[in-house]
Amino acid sequence: MTKHSAPRPSLTQRLRGVSGEVLKFAVVGLVGIVVNFGVSNAVIHATHWAPVRCSVIGTVVAILANYLGYRYWVYRDSDAASRRREITLFLVFSAIGLLIENGAVWFTTYTLAMTGTVAYNASKVAGTGVATLFRFFSYRTWVFKAMPELAEHEQLAAQPVVAQAERILAAEDAAYIK
Repeated sequence: MTKHSAPRPSLTQRLRGVSGEVLKFAVVGLVGIVVNFGVSNAVIHATHWAPVRCSVIGTVVAILANYLGYRYWVYRDSDAASRRREITLFLVFSAIGLLIENGAVWFTTYTLAMTGTVAYNASKVAGTGVATLFRFFSYRTWVFKAMPELAEHEQLAAQPVVAQAERILAAEDAAYIK
């Protein structure tokens, strides 16, 4: 018994499909970066708290903003059946990204003893870059999984069921009109 499957798309076709996703991810990410840097710099200059603490606050606020962008724009067509699982994985991978990003701030501040606004922001840029790559691949692979497409034979098999459901709904609408 042989199994017939559709031909696999070429690498070029797959990259074209991912390019729109990457662009949307980048837009949400840029908004998150503005939020992250804006909040963390505002907190560090207003409170004079430790740099890592301020960076963590900015990162957490950006994670919340990014979740909304990813969930309702970038990955809006992903399977929403298991929202609790999605949020849990998003928070786990975001926390790992937070550690990567703020590890760079910690290393620059406490190991290299480089302080000041330029050193702080440069370390955030480096940490954010590495953490962004990690987040992109983990979010698209494990968090926001796309809903599986129905195979052509499954779509054909579902058509009579859909037609029957539409007839039932039309009959119910007619009953309410009378």
